[in-house]
Amino acid sequence: MKVILKQDVARVGKKGELLEVSDGYGRNFLIGRGLADEATPGRVREYQEQQKAQKAKDDKRQKLAEELKKKLGGKVVSVSVSAGEGGRLFGSVTSAQVAEALAAQFGCDIDKKDIRLDDSVKQTGSFTFKIKLYPGIDAEMTLKVESE
Repeated sequence: MKVILKQDVARVGKKGELLEVSDGYGRNFLIGRGLADEATPGRVREYQEQQKAQKAKDDKRQKLAEELKKKLGGKVVSVSVSAGEGGRLFGSVTSAQVAEALAAQFGCDIDKKDIRLDDSVKQTGSFTFKIKLYPGIDAEMTLKVESE
């Protein structure tokens, strides 16, 4: 029996997958609990159309990520923070501050969760960090921390 999963099922598959399962498991467990729909020809066609649309969206996102990588790769982003003697900061520079600086200096909206700082930044100076733009596409940049 072929089924299309409506939601993720542990050790079976992810939402939207087209699977071949035994008749009893499909009818009694998956369809009975509302976890899947039977794969009729109409639903299979609909599934294939959704897969094509998703593939087109993913290709577009990947292309945009590649362009953003070219724009940001190797650039320097500056952050001004209050510091004490010897360039030691009062606190540390967070990924949220880096995201705000990226938006202000380069006009790109990067989520703070996608910014990967190697260590916590607690001194003035230059530090390298990565931005995850798309799965498998990272841009490496330099963070320049200056005292106010």
